[in-house]
Amino acid sequence: MSTKDFIEKDYYKVLGVPKDATEAEIKKAYRKLAREFHPDANKGNAKAEERFKEISEANDVLGDPKKRKEYDEARALFGNGGFRPGPGGAGGSFNFDLGDLFGGGAQGGGQGAGGFGGGLGDVFGGLFNRGSSGTTRVQPRRGQDIDTEVTLSFTEAIEGATVPLRMSSQAPCKACSGTGDANGNPRVCPTCVGTGQVARGSGGGFSLTDPCPDCKGRGLIAENPCEICKGSGRAKSSRTMQVRIPAGVSDSQRIRLRGKGAPGERGGPAGDLYVTVHVDAHPVFGRKGDNLTVTVPVTFSEAALGGEVRVPTLGGPAVTLKVPPGTPNGRTMRARGKGAVRKDGTRGDLLVTVEVSVPTELSGKARDALEAYREATVGEDPRAELFQAAKGA
Repeated sequence: MSTKDFIEKDYYKVLGVPKDATEAEIKKAYRKLAREFHPDANKGNAKAEERFKEISEANDVLGDPKKRKEYDEARALFGNGGFRPGPGGAGGSFNFDLGDLFGGGAQGGGQGAGGFGGGLGDVFGGLFNRGSSGTTRVQPRRGQDIDTEVTLSFTEAIEGATVPLRMSSQAPCKACSGTGDANGNPRVCPTCVGTGQVARGSGGGFSLTDPCPDCKGRGLIAENPCEICKGSGRAKSSRTMQVRIPAGVSDSQRIRLRGKGAPGERGGPAGDLYVTVHVDAHPVFGRKGDNLTVTVPVTFSEAALGGEVRVPTLGGPAVTLKVPPGTPNGRTMRARGKGAVRKDGTRGDLLVTVEVSVPTELSGKARDALEAYREATVGEDPRAELFQAAKGA
């Protein structure tokens, strides 16, 4: 199947289905027509045989979702076969045929009829497994992505920080100005014609592209390779960059900074910078998602009788929380808006866990008071329910 056939033939019409037909409708139409025009059922009928070939070809394209998508896009681009050979430009027609479009341009090295020069083979690239043999335009090349790491303090991770990062990456070689050639005059790779890619067939008239093995994807070949970069046009370069780490990052989070990677070649865009963040632990605060955590000791009397306790916050003034009477050890309370910064700029909460502090030494007055408390509660056994549950299990 030629490129011209691919564009000019209306496979929907061949199968008698609309352009928005479903896969099931296409399959049903193909089976019906295949039975009708199959050579076994029409022996000696050349027209039926030719019709059967058209039906099979149409099904091969429309029955494959990927091929069908490419077919629809190609026909939309060319106005459903709108590029037709015409007599000398009369009536708005073009004085060239589709062979000129896809075959590499006009003879004689000029732009050719219609002014398309090297043809449109490179427009379709790997779609039709064709290339423009006449093109010499070297393609821009995107720079490489860079991976690096940074370690932040707990506070820096919560509030955000600007940190210096020293990075090593490939950049245009200064000795040869990025050409790869010692004389600064590389030639276009004849294998890929400067595109840096070569096509490999995948069946069905389509192809995939791979980096050119001869120029390693550069599109250029150095006749006199530069001694520094060995003809690659790239050399190792170090630089220091001030990078802003956004507020609220977590430990092991990977941040992408667009366009901060290695420089591109021949006007190509720079790659991206990926920063993996490591966060040091804090002696007081912890973190759960967008919330910060802290454990606050309270006395037995504060837990039993209730009271108010001051709680530290990260980078801000302390807050006062009310401890309800009868608060058990391990209960968590919440100080709203005192946590980590979220993506929308709001803050999470500070989760305050109460820990009843047991004194290791007692004054005589404190001991007498506790002895009196024990006498007053001598009939209470907090473990009674535990033993009852154990017996009933």
